Amino acid sequence: MNAVELDGLLIKMQRGDNCAFEELYMATRRGVYAFLHTYFQNTADTEDAVQSVYLRIKINISSYRHGSNARAWMLQIAKNHALDVLKKARREIPSEEIEIVAEPIVGETTILELMKKLLSEEEQRIVTLHVLWKYRHREIAEMLDIPTGTVTSKYKRAIEKLRTALA
Repeated sequence: MNAVELDGLLIKMQRGDNCAFEELYMATRRGVYAFLHTYFQNTADTEDAVQSVYLRIKINISSYRHGSNARAWMLQIAKNHALDVLKKARREIPSEEIEIVAEPIVGETTILELMKKLLSEEEQRIVTLHVLWKYRHREIAEMLDIPTGTVTSKYKRAIEKLRTALA
């Protein structure tokens, strides 16, 4: 399918033509699959991603600009989706791989007990999300619905409390 035809289908979709969506899917699914397979390297995840990408295309069709590169627009959606999925997968550590240190570090006190004694629940949450799960402060702020600066300052104060207790 050439660029003009692809552009035309996306414009029809903007007008609510579901047949155009079906035609777009049939004409481009192999290319989108091949593109996504370079990210996922397996059939199951790639097939799931293809379905999600076409759903995103349909949801975001209003952002497509007539006359722009339709193929590039679609593949950018595919790329963003693949990167989102892979980023999330890197954060999801199977529970059997998580080892929380329960060895005494200060007399008979573990780091978790020390955190519970010294830190508020919010500080504990911030430290755990940042240290154990490797979330950035901006991401933690979004999750907890607080300003990024607040997350940063609470994290620094919490770490300082722990350092002081360990010294």
